Amino acid sequence: MPRLFTGLEIPPDIAFALSLKRGGLQGARWIDPENYHITLRYIGDVDHRTAEEIFESLERLDTFEPFEITLSHLGVFGGTKPRALYAGAEACPDLSRLQQSQERLLQRIGLQPDGRKFVPHVTLARLRDTGAHEVARHIAQSGQFMPLRFSVHRFVLFSSRDSIGGGPYLVEQSFPLAA
Repeated sequence: MPRLFTGLEIPPDIAFALSLKRGGLQGARWIDPENYHITLRYIGDVDHRTAEEIFESLERLDTFEPFEITLSHLGVFGGTKPRALYAGAEACPDLSRLQQSQERLLQRIGLQPDGRKFVPHVTLARLRDTGAHEVARHIAQSGQFMPLRFSVHRFVLFSSRDSIGGGPYLVEQSFPLAA
């Protein structure tokens, strides 16, 4: 059974810039830069028939024009019990529309709603036994976050092996946005 999700790839130059934020945080399991991505819709473990239906449905998704994304800040999920350090994206209507279209499409073919609010981000590290004050210190010491902007020309269907998270992720299929 493949474990699937849709997402956006991070260009190598942006991944390199994000990788410079690595290190110096106890309890962090840093994600390899080649596995950086923005998840649009987590799908999970599905049988091969469902995976094929997902692929065919994504091929028929409404066309979208290419758009720009700006990563503008570091953030943390988990509040007082931090579980992930991320680079957050600025609000982007085109990105939100793409994500919402995928959510509707996948529900139409019978998948359960994701249930989580869409917060576009690139996970930099998974955290274990890291205190909120340590994460706050790390963010403060990492200095000003210079915005990182890139163009999106496609989204992809990723698969991942059964693991704790963080990759490796494989691109199963890409879906170009309109030219």
